[in-house]
Amino acid sequence: MQVKSILKIKNGKKIVSLDPGSSVEDAIQLMHKKKISAIMVMEKDKPVGIFTERDVVRSYTKKKGRKFRQIPLKEVMTKKLIVASQSDNLGDIMAIMVEKNIRHLPVLEDGKIVNMLSIRDVIGFCSCRQQTFKIKTVRPGTGILIR
Repeated sequence: MQVKSILKIKNGKKIVSLDPGSSVEDAIQLMHKKKISAIMVMEKDKPVGIFTERDVVRSYTKKKGRKFRQIPLKEVMTKKLIVASQSDNLGDIMAIMVEKNIRHLPVLEDGKIVNMLSIRDVIGFCSCRQQTFKIKTVRPGTGILIR
């Protein structure tokens, strides 16, 4: 199965972005308002980075003493982008996300970011399509599986 299978379900949600000069506070406010956990950082319609919830924590620890409104995204965003294409295999995408410890993958089409894929999107899509998917729990204190 390919990335485009998930994108059909996501129905082309608009990419949320800010410019590199925007502050961490701007990003936090926008992520809260849109109920998302990652924002693309764009300069003249070109992706220059991504800012995620993890970057909020990193900016707090790296920029001690500075207020979020004083820290521009260009100082704390993740600059080395790992991206997907619509034709990529979902198994490969999951492996990359696990290996690189990332939760968000911008999707490119013709050199432009067209969507954002989250690990939640991938897991949700794959688990809903598993014919044999069963929820299993362990009885507390016993180690016995309950089916």
